Amino acid sequence: MYIRLLTFFFLCGAATNVSGQGADVKKLNDGVLISLRAGRPAVSKDIQVRVVTDKIIRVTSSPLNTVSGRKSLMIVDSLPRPVSWELVRSGNAVTIKTAAIHASVDLANGAVTFTGINGDTICREVPGDGSAFIAASYSGDSFYRIRQDFETDASEAFYGLGQHQNGVMNYRGHQVLLSQYNTDVAVPFVVSSKGYGILWDNYSITRAGDVREFQPLGDLKLYSKDEKAGWLTATYTEADNPAKTVVRAESDIDYSFLKDMNKFPADFKLAAGKIRWEGKIESPYSGRHTFLLKYAGYVKIWIDGKLQSEKWRQPWNAGAIEIPYDLEKGKKYAVAMEWIPDGGESYLSVKWLSPLPDALQNKFAFSSEAGDQIDYYLVSGNDIDEVISGYRTLTGKAPIVPKWAMGFWQSRERYKTQEEIVTTVKTFRDRKIPLDNIVLDWSYWAEDKWGSQEFESARFPDPEKMISDLHTKYNTRFMISVWPKFYEGTDPYKEFEKNGWLYMRNIEDGRKDWIAKGYSSTFYDPFNGKARAGFWNLINNKLYKKGIDAWWLDATEPDIHSNLDADTRKTIFSPSKGSATRYFNAFPLQNAKGIYEGQRSANSKDRVFILTRSAYAGQQRYAAVTWSGDISSRWHDMKDQISAGVNFSLSGLPYWTMDIGGFSVEKRFEKPSGADLDEWREMNTRWYQFGAFTPVFRVHGQYPYREIYNIAPEGHPAYSSMLYYNKLRYRLMPYIYSLAGLSYHRNYTIMRGLVMDFPADTTARNIDDQYMFGPSLLINPVCEYKAKSRKVYLPERTGWYDLYSGKYYAGGRTINAVAPYERMPLFVKEGAILPLGPDLQYTSEKPADPVILYVYTGKDGSFTLYEDEGVNYNYERGMYSTIPLTYSHKTETLTIGERKGEFPGMLKNRTFRVIFVTAGKAVPFDPGAKAKTEIKYSGRQIIVKM
Repeated sequence: MYIRLLTFFFLCGAATNVSGQGADVKKLNDGVLISLRAGRPAVSKDIQVRVVTDKIIRVTSSPLNTVSGRKSLMIVDSLPRPVSWELVRSGNAVTIKTAAIHASVDLANGAVTFTGINGDTICREVPGDGSAFIAASYSGDSFYRIRQDFETDASEAFYGLGQHQNGVMNYRGHQVLLSQYNTDVAVPFVVSSKGYGILWDNYSITRAGDVREFQPLGDLKLYSKDEKAGWLTATYTEADNPAKTVVRAESDIDYSFLKDMNKFPADFKLAAGKIRWEGKIESPYSGRHTFLLKYAGYVKIWIDGKLQSEKWRQPWNAGAIEIPYDLEKGKKYAVAMEWIPDGGESYLSVKWLSPLPDALQNKFAFSSEAGDQIDYYLVSGNDIDEVISGYRTLTGKAPIVPKWAMGFWQSRERYKTQEEIVTTVKTFRDRKIPLDNIVLDWSYWAEDKWGSQEFESARFPDPEKMISDLHTKYNTRFMISVWPKFYEGTDPYKEFEKNGWLYMRNIEDGRKDWIAKGYSSTFYDPFNGKARAGFWNLINNKLYKKGIDAWWLDATEPDIHSNLDADTRKTIFSPSKGSATRYFNAFPLQNAKGIYEGQRSANSKDRVFILTRSAYAGQQRYAAVTWSGDISSRWHDMKDQISAGVNFSLSGLPYWTMDIGGFSVEKRFEKPSGADLDEWREMNTRWYQFGAFTPVFRVHGQYPYREIYNIAPEGHPAYSSMLYYNKLRYRLMPYIYSLAGLSYHRNYTIMRGLVMDFPADTTARNIDDQYMFGPSLLINPVCEYKAKSRKVYLPERTGWYDLYSGKYYAGGRTINAVAPYERMPLFVKEGAILPLGPDLQYTSEKPADPVILYVYTGKDGSFTLYEDEGVNYNYERGMYSTIPLTYSHKTETLTIGERKGEFPGMLKNRTFRVIFVTAGKAVPFDPGAKAKTEIKYSGRQIIVKM
C-alpha cells in the first residue's frame, strides 16, 4: 500500500465511561458540539450533531480538536435555513429534537441514536468500538482511515450505493466496494427499507456493508489434485500447440492487473491459452462463504462437481462474480476452474470471505481510506421517495433533461465519417423508425490528435453543415464524445501543460495507449477551476459553436490507463485539491461540473445534457446521465443491468441508461451465422424491450452494427419487436416526460425498485429482475435465450393488469407470464392512469393531442400530466403546466382537473380519449384504438363517468 500508517488505530469510546471524566457540551447555531475527554487520547473525540432540516441530521466525529472545515464537493452551497429545534440534556445523554426526528448522543461512549418522535429507533451507531480512526498519509496529505458501524434490524434491506455489476438488489450481508471503475459507479448513499438513508461524505475508496477485507485463496487450506497439501494444480495449455503443457503448483490465483501479467509461465501465449485449476479446499469455518472472482475471458467454476458459474467478459475490462457457498469446517471440497483468457491481456483472481460472525449479523458499516473525520447525513422520511428527496436537498436537484433526450438514441462504436452519420439518420427517416438523437463516438479526430477536439477533415469535410442538416432536414439532435484526454504534443496539450492543468505522471512513466503504434497521453485536472474553464473553452470553441446538442463524457473514472492497480492509478492521478487517495472517486463530479457551468454561462437558454461513464453523489445537479459502461453482450450481463440501474436510481440520481445489446461482443458474434445469428438477434431484441423502459433509451455497442435494420431485416420478428417498442416508447411520451418533470419538481425517481412502491411486501425486497417504471408499469425483462415465459412476482396489496391483453391478476403471488419472442411481460398497477400520445417520429414532431387515457380500475388512482417547452430552463421560473388526473373507485369517475400554470406554446385546447379497463372485462391495449369517450378540454375540470 502507498498509504503510510502513522500511528496505531484509535477505537473511539472503547469500553470506557467518560461521563465522569468530562464531556463538554456546547450549543451551536444549528446543533451541538460535544467534546469527550477520556483522559486517554485514544478515546477522546469531538462530535458535532447539526440540524439541516426536520428530517436531516449531520453527524461528524473526529479525534479531539481536529474538526475539519474543509468544504464538501458533494453538498450544495445553499442548504435550507435551520429549522426550529431544541437541545435537551437528560442523564447521560444529550438530545437534539426536531419536529420529526430526535438525535441523542450517549456521553458515555459518544454513540448517536436516531429515533422518531414516537420513540421508535430509526438508526443507531454501534457503541464502543463501532467507530475507528487510523492516522495515515499519502503524497504529503495527512488524514485518517475511518470506519463507522451502524446497528440494523434483522429484516432490514439496503439499496443504492451507485451502480455495481454483481446482480445483487438487496445489499444486506454483502460488501460493496465504492471505487470508480469502468462499469462500477461509486455513490456513497445507502437507503434502508425502514425509510432512512445515510449519505457518507467521503471521496476515497470505501467499503460499505460488510467491510471485512476479502482474503487471498491461499488463506484456505488447499490441496492439489493428487491430495498434496498447500496448493492447487494449475495446468496451462495452448490451442495452437497442444503438446506444450505447463503444470505447476499455485496457492494463489491473482492475475488482477497489468502488473500481474508477468506471473504467467514464461512464453505462455495468453490469447491462445487455457488454464485449469484443480484440487480441494478446506475452511476453518462453517457457514456461508463468499467467493469473489474478478474475471475476463471465459470462466467456469465447479465446487464438488456442480457448476457454480459460467461467464464471459471482454479480456480488457474485467467483471466480477460473487459465489455464495456453504462450507463445513474441516471438510474438503473438490474445486475446479477453467479459464480461457480470450486475449493477449486478460485478468482473473479469486478471493474469499468467511461467514459473517454473529456479532456482525445486524450491522452495516462504512470504511474509507481517507478523511479528516467521520462525516455523514442521516436522512429520514416517511418513504424512500422522501429519503431521496432529502438526498437532493443536500446534493442538488436534477434538472429536467431536454424532451428529445427521452426519445430514442442511435449510437455505435463507431460512425467513422460524416456520410455514415447522415446516411444512418436518413435511413431511419425513410424506414419510419422513430429517432431523436444520433451519437458520434470517439476518434473523429486525426489519429495522432486525441484531445484536439477537431474533426479530421478527410472524413468530416463540413461538420457544421452535417449538424445543420441533422437539425433542419432530419429533426435529429447530435451528441458527441469528449474525453478528458490529451495526446502529448497536440496544441491543447501544450497549452494545458504550460498552465499546470495536466496530470503529468503518465507521460513521465512513458505509458502508451492502444491506438495504432501507441501514443503518450494524460488527462486534465477538473479539480482546478481554471482547468475546468479551460477545458470548457476548448470544447466550446472547437465543438459547441458548431451546433453540438449534447456531451458524451467518456472514461471519467478517470481511466487514464486501463487495468492499473489502485496504487498505480493514484500515482498518475494527482488532483490539485489534494491527494488521489482523498479524492479518488470525485473526478466525474468535477468534470461534469465544468461542462454544465460552462455551457449554462455560454447559453442560458438551451438545456445542458451530459452522458457520463461514471458518477458521484451530487452529479445529478449537473444534468448528467450515467450509462453502465462497457458491459458485454451476454445474457447474464443484460440481467445484471436491472439491479445495477435500479440501485443507481435508488442512490438518488434519476437518469440512467446502458448499452442496449451490450458493448463488447464475443468473436462468435462478430460475423454471426446460423445459431449464433439467431441468438444475436434474440438477445438484442430482448435487450431492446428492456431498454425501452429505462430513463434513457439508447442503443450502443461494438460491431456488428446496432441499427435495427442491421440486426435483422424488416419482417423478421426481431425487427418487428424492436420497432414496436420504439413506437410504444414514443406513444408513452406524455407519461415519460411527466416523470421527468416529477423528478425535478418533486424529486421523483423514474426507475424504481419494488421496495419503493411496496415497502411492506417483504418478498419484493430481494427481487433482482423486476422494477417499476414510474408509478404504473411493472417491467419484467426476459434475460434467458429461447425463453417463451418467465416467472413474474406481482406485489401484494394491489391487483395487476396484463398490459397487452387487459387480463386482471390478483397481487401477492408469482405467475408464469407468457413471453413470446416479440413481447416482454408488462403489467399495469390497479388504479393506474396511463396517458398515451400520438404516433411520433421524433418528440417535437407534434403536440400531445389527442391524449388517450387508459384507466385501470379497481382502486383509487391519480397521475399528473406535466408539460413545458421541453428545451429551455423556463420551467425553473415557473413556466410549465400540470393537469391532475384522478380516478375514484367508489364513484367510478375520472376527474380531469383544472390545469395549473402555463408556458409559451402551450396547447390550450386538446382532446382526451378515455378507455376504462376493468377486472371483469379485459380490454386489449391498442394505442390506436377508438375510445367510446372523447373529451374536449380547455383547462377547466371535467368529470367522466365510467
